[in-house]
Amino acid sequence: MKRFVYINDDESPTQEIYCDNRISNRKYTLLNFLPKNLWEQFSRFMNQYFLLIACLQLWSLITPVNPASTWGPLIFIFAVSASKEAWDDYNRYLSDKKANDKEVWVVRQGIKKHLQAQDIHVGNIVWLRENDEVPCDLVLIGTSDPQGLCYLETAALDGETDLKTRAIPSACMGIDSDLLHKIKGVIECPNPDKDIRRFDANLRLFPPFIDNDVCPLTIKNTILQSCYLRNTEWVCGVAVYTGNETKLGMSRGIPEPKLTAMDAMIDKLTGAIFVFQIVVVIVLGIAGNVWKDTEARKHWYVLYPNEGPWYELLVIPLRFELLCSIMIPISIKVSLDLMKGLYAKFIDWDAEMIDHETGCPSHATNTAISEDLGQVEYILTDKTGTLTENKMVFRRCCINGIFYGNESGNALKDARLLNAVASGSPDVIQFLTVMAICNTVIPVQSKTGAILYKAQSQDEDALVQAAAKLHMVFVSKSGNILEIRYNASVLHYEVLEILEFTSERKRMSVVVRDCQNRKIILLSKGADEAILPYTAAGQQTRTFSEAVEQYAQMGLRTLCLAWRELKEDEYHEWSLMFREASSTLVDREWRIAEVCQRLEHDLEALGITAIEDRLQDGVPETIETLRKAGINFWMLTGDKQNTAIQIALSCNFISPEPKGQLLLIDGKTEDEVSRSLERVLLTMSITTSEPKDVAFVVDGWALEILLKHYRKAFTDLAILSRTAICCRVTPSQKAQLVELLKSCDYRTLAVGDGGNDVRMIQQADIGVGISGREGLQAARAADYSIGKFRFLKRLILVHGRYSYNRTAFLSQYSFYKSLLICFIQIFFSFISGVSGTSLFNSVSLMAYNVFYTSIPVLVSVLDKDLSEETVMQHPQILFYCQAGRLLNPSTFAGWFGRSLFHAIVVFIISINAYAYEKSEMEEVAMVALSGCIWLQAFVVTLETNSFTILQHLAIWGNLIAFYVINWIVSAIPSSGMYTIMFRLCGQPSYWITVFLIVAAGMGPILALKYFRYTYRPSKINTLQQAERLGGPILSLGNIEPQPRSLEKEVSPLSITQPKNRSSVYEPLLSDSPNARRSFGSGTPFDFFQSQSRLSSSSYSRNCKDN
Repeated sequence: MKRFVYINDDESPTQEIYCDNRISNRKYTLLNFLPKNLWEQFSRFMNQYFLLIACLQLWSLITPVNPASTWGPLIFIFAVSASKEAWDDYNRYLSDKKANDKEVWVVRQGIKKHLQAQDIHVGNIVWLRENDEVPCDLVLIGTSDPQGLCYLETAALDGETDLKTRAIPSACMGIDSDLLHKIKGVIECPNPDKDIRRFDANLRLFPPFIDNDVCPLTIKNTILQSCYLRNTEWVCGVAVYTGNETKLGMSRGIPEPKLTAMDAMIDKLTGAIFVFQIVVVIVLGIAGNVWKDTEARKHWYVLYPNEGPWYELLVIPLRFELLCSIMIPISIKVSLDLMKGLYAKFIDWDAEMIDHETGCPSHATNTAISEDLGQVEYILTDKTGTLTENKMVFRRCCINGIFYGNESGNALKDARLLNAVASGSPDVIQFLTVMAICNTVIPVQSKTGAILYKAQSQDEDALVQAAAKLHMVFVSKSGNILEIRYNASVLHYEVLEILEFTSERKRMSVVVRDCQNRKIILLSKGADEAILPYTAAGQQTRTFSEAVEQYAQMGLRTLCLAWRELKEDEYHEWSLMFREASSTLVDREWRIAEVCQRLEHDLEALGITAIEDRLQDGVPETIETLRKAGINFWMLTGDKQNTAIQIALSCNFISPEPKGQLLLIDGKTEDEVSRSLERVLLTMSITTSEPKDVAFVVDGWALEILLKHYRKAFTDLAILSRTAICCRVTPSQKAQLVELLKSCDYRTLAVGDGGNDVRMIQQADIGVGISGREGLQAARAADYSIGKFRFLKRLILVHGRYSYNRTAFLSQYSFYKSLLICFIQIFFSFISGVSGTSLFNSVSLMAYNVFYTSIPVLVSVLDKDLSEETVMQHPQILFYCQAGRLLNPSTFAGWFGRSLFHAIVVFIISINAYAYEKSEMEEVAMVALSGCIWLQAFVVTLETNSFTILQHLAIWGNLIAFYVINWIVSAIPSSGMYTIMFRLCGQPSYWITVFLIVAAGMGPILALKYFRYTYRPSKINTLQQAERLGGPILSLGNIEPQPRSLEKEVSPLSITQPKNRSSVYEPLLSDSPNARRSFGSGTPFDFFQSQSRLSSSSYSRNCKDN
């Protein structure tokens, strides 16, 4: 589909067809906010459930409590969620209003007028001044630059900080600026899309400006919304996409919410509680109806009618449903959201994760998945700019078979190369010429006269800088004319065509005319496999291949440079095909690549460049630490295989030989790849090396075949392997590999720094972007952004682990306190005729859920079971989080049993002390409620590992507040609790009862905890004790998971490979009570005995079918 934009035609129907330039990112309006927000909230099953319960409570015949006990918390929670949505939407409204109200110059009726940006329509001509923000997507038709160029800052669009050049179409060259507002024509362009790197369109100007010739347009002829005009006095352009239809507007949207492993577990546990609740309701409902028809009629004071309505049998079950509805805590979602928001703020506020070199802090964009950081099993990382600094330095080169820089390590100081430059060696001059002008670099002269280079690629910048240091200086670019200064002479080249780099072609070329001798030359640079196969027949390329191999072994990035002279006829014939391909609107990129292939052949290879990209500080240590934490690494890079392997060796990604083994999967056909894969699977099954020392290497070509034809077998290999190096991979292949690991139920984290990493980052369970030299695209698309790779260690081990621990406690405690009060209600029904009568009044129930038990646990967001130093020193303890040891059906059963036990204790002691005509029912209820409040205070205290003033205030201050509030309520005659708290607090029996409840409830818990801590301590318990005693720790030992179990015989690829893999539970279940411990002042102690293999027990996770 395409659209036709009529330029400067106020009567055009497109004015009405296409939207105006009003930007709207709002989700709501004043009229639809309430219904739309309520609809969204009630689309969740939990909220529908609570609404149903609240509505049933309006039926006075069945409700055991005042409806306010459910409606109050429900309205409060909905109000909090709605207020947050309203505030976020209001901020979006203010941002939209600011953009819409900006004033710009627009041509209307042939006259330039000052209008608001929101009044721009498609086809209008818009004028911009220097430093103006671009209000919509424009096609340039004029600039103040005589060569038709302008400079843009695109950081707001793609995160890249370097200025970009844009040029007016050739059809508009030479049109006087005074005539631009009168220009007429039509632009044929695609319908709006979000691809900011592509714009395939055609321009046709109407007479008298040009005689209806078609002029192709590309993204180079556009300036997009939210960019800023720099270093250009003025530009004017035609609006082609406006409002929310701009490329930036189409890119906006709400990303798919990510469900964490803990959220999934909480949902499962909630479902289990719901099923348990239904069973309880059915059993008690039947029991209640039986008691009513038998025992109830024997008592004169039970006034059941002899005959009731048809729905009488449903009354008691529904009453119990309402009574048991609090089994599922209504406040759990709000509590979790609040705590997750604080986790994200802790990441933002972490001063130790600020990159002091750039001043870039860490930032959590996604506030809902912090606990997943503590459960990461696989990290998939880019190489350039992620593991390395992306600071390219020209180190070595090979020109016409001669190696430079091998002795000194710096070709720029090699005397032989300097002499060759000084003597004017033709091979060297041609080599330096390609380095200097085969690029998209923009030279800019500073105020001091120095030449600065603005490059979109760090490789290009390094090459141009190196050429300049070797006296081939790229001085200026004026339109299509390049000025090069070589020694004392000045050379000029006219750029005829630029054949841009693509990930498929893996090379770029420029066609230039030498203004000195008028010859047309093709200059090319690219990967060796994209250049050397296209050299002229007869040229010896073996030396170049050896140079590439040698440099790659050193971990250097290599590029091959080549050239050839073109004949005039050949160029003109090709130019017509190139122009035709450039003007097509369908498959333009493919057509252009095909035409480029017709020119890029019979090349003369000139030499090889080798560029160093140094590792970032702390990368080897970070990878080593995270490996100890049981996290596996895959490197996904577009670089050469040997370069990637050398970088992997230098950063502890893989172990060097003979300890480490690299298994290569290669081949160009299906059969070759199949045999290679079988060989790798067989080797992995019989190797005696540690799994972390075995890695497989695969390139993009073989990977394409594996993912298409042998996906099942490759998935098996992924399960067996802890380390992989994937070279020459495309952005889409990176995303496919992430999806492959996710399909095996691994928790994945993808980290990258460039736009080519965005798909991988968005596909992973957790995306981390590095704010690097390639811009902010990755950081903006990610869930978390950091300044350097080394901060990943703290992000996972500290923030991820603490978030997991705190969320596990909060979620299970929320169920515990709800089940506790619910079990007491159930027990009370057995002494109240199984009638569904509530022991507690509505006010007490509402206060218990919203206030008494919520505030103390919220400060658990500050709790730390171990200090940050201990966690960083002993990363192995992350296994507890990866294994889900703190939140799983087993731990939940413990909390379930604790709530049942505490309910029995509270009920039996309260009833025996105050019931059976000794006191009023309200007094019994208040005694039971007091017992619950005291118990929960001690439970929170027992489960808290580190205390702060806030935690003490929340726990004990909340206990004091309980009595203060109830004293106030007891002073109100109409409250239904008049004088009750005064009477109870004045009775010694009340305090004795509370003491008995706490002693009986907490005694066994404390005894069990002491026994486990003393005689069967976990590794975390031992570390906690070490921290308290202050003794140094000699060694944590080796608690990595055992190698994945491998079959001794590898079956053919058509047969499903085994999917058994070792469980991260394994090292945790091997906690030994016999671990040696020696405590004392200054006495070191050793624990976690080293073991080369753990027990052979393992479990398997079924891999989803692909």
